[in-house]
Amino acid sequence: MSASPPFAGGCLCGAVRFRVTGPTKWCAHCHCTLCRRAHGAAFVTWVGLEDVHFKLDSDPTLAWYESTPGAQRGFCSRCGTTLLFRSARWPGEMHVTRAAFDGDIDRAPAGHAYFSTHVEWARVDDDLPVRR
Repeated sequence: MSASPPFAGGCLCGAVRFRVTGPTKWCAHCHCTLCRRAHGAAFVTWVGLEDVHFKLDSDPTLAWYESTPGAQRGFCSRCGTTLLFRSARWPGEMHVTRAAFDGDIDRAPAGHAYFSTHVEWARVDDDLPVRR
């Protein structure tokens, strides 16, 4: 990817908008059960970045749900779009769903996380590294 910051994005209805002002740290597909259930999808592609590079432009409907102790998922309470993840496990980081960005970002997905819990009904046939 050749895009450089800033990057912008938001939810389906447009009520929650964000901006990323610095480089991202990583991008990966997550196959964990919690991500799959939260998104209703076979896996979710996340982009990790330092908190200081993440800014909410508007958030009148942003709500947070504690999915496990110390971990929260941010979503639009109007349209239901899941956008964000933060956890005590990764202090100082914000995780943003890749699909919520308006366009290209500075990196492509580099791997699969929690692949040991992937679903058999969605074929994954890329050459990216797998973390079980």
